[in-house]
Amino acid sequence: MIESRCGLLCSACEYREQPGCQGCTKIEKPFWGDACPVKSCCEQKQLAHCGECSEFPCELLRQFAYDPQQGDDGRRIEQCKQWKEEMTNGVHA
Repeated sequence: MIESRCGLLCSACEYREQPGCQGCTKIEKPFWGDACPVKSCCEQKQLAHCGECSEFPCELLRQFAYDPQQGDDGRRIEQCKQWKEEMTNGVHA
């Protein structure tokens, strides 16, 4: 199941319970701010997640994935690759 646009596994997020976040694929705006540039980019391009983009992985996603405070050392990029592969193989069809 695709949980986010950027590859973050929302089900493992320590911040999701308190604000009742269901993941950016199911909410209009993030609980932590007015907008998320990655979410907005995917939605403007009508993509389920970044892995579907012809520019993947772009600089914006890399900035998020390797941010010193909020990043995950690229795990979200690998997750997007996995989702794309699963979708290609019909797992999420």
